[in-house]
Amino acid sequence: MGYKSLLTVVTDEAFLDSTIDHAAAVAACWDAHLDVLGFGVDRTQTGYYYAGADAIILQETLDRASKDASVLAAAAKERLNRFELRWSVEEGVAQLADIGRHVAGRARFADMVVLPKPYGPDRGVELEPIVEGALFEGQAPVLVVPRASDPSSKPKRVVLAWNESAEALRSVRAAMPILKEADAVHVVVIDPPQHGPNRSDPGGMLSQYLSRHGVSAEIDVLTKTMPRISDILNRHVQDVNGDMIVMGAYGHSRFREAILGGATRNMLELAEVPVFLAH
Repeated sequence: MGYKSLLTVVTDEAFLDSTIDHAAAVAACWDAHLDVLGFGVDRTQTGYYYAGADAIILQETLDRASKDASVLAAAAKERLNRFELRWSVEEGVAQLADIGRHVAGRARFADMVVLPKPYGPDRGVELEPIVEGALFEGQAPVLVVPRASDPSSKPKRVVLAWNESAEALRSVRAAMPILKEADAVHVVVIDPPQHGPNRSDPGGMLSQYLSRHGVSAEIDVLTKTMPRISDILNRHVQDVNGDMIVMGAYGHSRFREAILGGATRNMLELAEVPVFLAH
């Protein structure tokens, strides 16, 4: 089992090169086909303009978005010509409120979606619904790549965040080809419950499951010494020299995550290595 159909979405020239380089490295590693969607995004909210102006403004913004899409598609093709792999590029226009649906429709038929970090300075507001569209409606695992990280085809040391949730288990199964190729997998359990069926052996059943797949895994039980789970995970990534994080996405509702933060949002904002997510 591997990843044979990859998808990436570009909406900003500033992140195009790094995102395509990461996606191409993964595609080359797994001998996969890479689909690239270049979206011109209409970020306006025409409902707030005075009566009669909507049609004019909408046409202007759509024309601008169409030009952006053509520029992105051309830049993507130029970048992809540097790699020896199978790829295709499509361009399209989407309004901000609808871009998640468009991405989800394509993500449903991808083994993995490679996307830039949705949070941080100079990032467009469309990046968050793109990630969520792929994860939720598209039901595809997403590899979120920081721009500053080096493109890596197969990570050698993986940190796997484990809390026994359904999301975490799905991320394990979706990332299994990656885990099997890694030299070491650190299963991180933070403050395991003192009462429960696995209290004496936290992560033990997962370790057994992974070993039967040929995964070299070890359990790292950590104490919550910092306020945020994401801070503990990021620090542990540095401690073990990890080059990828695998974790379940959005254990709480997306609304609660957006208002209060959460491990997923914080991780996507702060991580310095690629983060593999599944929901």
